[in-house]
Amino acid sequence: MSSKMHSYASCGSQIMSRADVLAQHTETPDMLTRTYLTPVHHSAAAQLAEWMCAAGMSVRRDVAGNVIGRYEGQEPNAPALLTGSHFDTVRNAGKYDGNLGILLPLACIAQWHAEGRRFPFAIEVIGFAEEEGVRFKATLLGSRAAAGTFDMAVLDNLDDNGLSMREVMTASGFHPAGLAKAAYDPAQVLAFVEVHIEQGPVLLNEDLALGVVTAISGATRYMVEVEGLAGHAGTSPMGMRRDAAMAAAETGLYIEQRCQDIPGLVGTVGQFNVPNGAANVVPGKAVFSIDIRAEQDAIREQAVADVLAQIERIAARRKVQFNLRKTHEAPSVPCAPWLQQQLAQSIAHCDQRLRYLPSGAGHDAMAMAALCDVAMLFVRCGNGGISHHPDEIMTAEDAALATQAFSHFVEHFTSRREA
Repeated sequence: MSSKMHSYASCGSQIMSRADVLAQHTETPDMLTRTYLTPVHHSAAAQLAEWMCAAGMSVRRDVAGNVIGRYEGQEPNAPALLTGSHFDTVRNAGKYDGNLGILLPLACIAQWHAEGRRFPFAIEVIGFAEEEGVRFKATLLGSRAAAGTFDMAVLDNLDDNGLSMREVMTASGFHPAGLAKAAYDPAQVLAFVEVHIEQGPVLLNEDLALGVVTAISGATRYMVEVEGLAGHAGTSPMGMRRDAAMAAAETGLYIEQRCQDIPGLVGTVGQFNVPNGAANVVPGKAVFSIDIRAEQDAIREQAVADVLAQIERIAARRKVQFNLRKTHEAPSVPCAPWLQQQLAQSIAHCDQRLRYLPSGAGHDAMAMAALCDVAMLFVRCGNGGISHHPDEIMTAEDAALATQAFSHFVEHFTSRREA
């Protein structure tokens, strides 16, 4: 093994071991949970800052709680290539979602620092403080702050203990009124590139370690209440029922059928509830969620329109009422072709077969696209592609390959301003 390949292998092992260390910063001992501005969130931030310093970076923590390490370029104050991901988690999380995108570039920078190597641009690694939306039911807080699109209204959102985000930030030593100061100057940013586990089975099923993301899918979500008429299960004739649960179930089956055979389009009913239901009562009410996503907005919007039209037909035929509340609307975010091309060249340099694929999950890159061009490098995960779960896994070998590809990308990076 060449010394270069040995260093990549060492980086892969380091990434895995550091992911284990970060997983110890958890709110509960029996599962990984790390939410925004909790004590363990602060301790994880301190750990990241320590590793950044050891890699030869200057470190700061912005007013949103993001941990930012800067590896200076050949000239002071040079524009920066940004990278990174989030270090908060969902409840009962896996070790690599988000964390990989911070730990991998840190491992690369440590190698360059050891070699005394600098670039015509600076590199900034951002550990985004919040992406998942668990504590305050608002997502992408860290990256929205960095991109200059933070919605100040969410400062009034409450956590499960009745504390507002504004109160928690203030108690943590941050000043919510100054959140605009977290925004980057676009003139000082070259691009944002995020490394992330795929959170799906495509690369795994095709026996590929790496992939280039083409776009982050747009998403439309609704919460739906269906009002029918409750009745005795034994005495309500089938043809006269106004069964709310069956109306909801029929809608769910239509969503599955409508999204079945169109590449990149997915539809999900992730919540389904019959309030106060009983085995011997025809349901008078049902509550369910709708989540429709696609890489292309036109495909998603047409699917949503078809679902809404089908809901009207079901309501009229079953004599029930649907009440819909849109809870989320986000357009698709395309990854910049010029960055995709450079990532593809880096994957080819690693003697890996090239695979382009969309991301069905949301990422910090979605928010950063308001600031600059973005791209994503996907890394294979195992266990059928499961993520947001303690069974989320990846290998040190894949981490090493991703390190090699990312290193090549940075070492040969040409900004659009130079092209």
